[in-house]
Amino acid sequence: MEAPWRGAGVSVEDPVVLTCAISGVLANREQCPAIPYTPAEYAAEARRIVDEGGVMIHIHARKPDGSPSFEVEDYQAIAQAIRAEVQDAAIVNFSTGAVGVSVQKRVAYLRECRPEVAALNMGSMNYAKYSRSRRDFVFKMVFANPFEEIIELLQAMNELHIKPEHECFDLGHVGSLEPLIDMGVLKPPLHVDCIMGVVGGIPPSARNLAAMVDNIPGGRDSSSAHWGVIGISREQWLLVAAALTLGGSVRVGLEDNLYLPNGEMAKSNGELIAQARHMAEEVGRRPATVAEARAMLNVTQVGG
Repeated sequence: MEAPWRGAGVSVEDPVVLTCAISGVLANREQCPAIPYTPAEYAAEARRIVDEGGVMIHIHARKPDGSPSFEVEDYQAIAQAIRAEVQDAAIVNFSTGAVGVSVQKRVAYLRECRPEVAALNMGSMNYAKYSRSRRDFVFKMVFANPFEEIIELLQAMNELHIKPEHECFDLGHVGSLEPLIDMGVLKPPLHVDCIMGVVGGIPPSARNLAAMVDNIPGGRDSSSAHWGVIGISREQWLLVAAALTLGGSVRVGLEDNLYLPNGEMAKSNGELIAQARHMAEEVGRRPATVAEARAMLNVTQVGG
């Protein structure tokens, strides 16, 4: 009987967790009409995501006019609308990334809303978007995530039984995981996402992705860490393909990239998830069910 090849812990039998970043904070409807603003629109997008195989939804809150929000009531209204629409068919994941917003304010919406997962940025960086046609930056800023804030957010997540998703924009961010494990504030198994394509972070390539994964504590041993890729802008689909063949999971969605591989603008988040699911199936891997995803990520279900 032919046994599956499991080089470096990789197998076509490993299911793929399909995550969708539903809106982000930067893009608006002038750039893409499908970006949701209101809780009802978030819920409708969540239904499209789940129907196409997505099992985790990453949320940045917005006010109904589309402006970014870090208020408890906006996160609560969006989360409640999504849960009412899809029940437990999707893992709710809140962002904690922010510029100029206190840790206390970010912990407040985690405490009141109790998402199953919360994204945690693992280091400070120059964060920018560059335009080759203009030969200038579209925007540029310093994205500060000092260890003091990382530890404070981790301690709150531990207290609230929220699984941290470690967002690593560079190889050094991956290296920040080990000291936190040694301190006891971070406990494996880890859930790590490699974010590639942001100017100021690691350049987007399959080789760089492999290097990041190899530096995760436990490396490609799935019992120590679950990992995925988040590709930003045009290189996203190349990175999705790389992650699928390296054994990882993937995130797509209108926060990260507005376009399908053929250059057409996506009409919904569901279209992007459908494309990611198709790519996974084409290389012989299947989408994880939501129950499998919770088990793989060691997530505590709301109410569980």
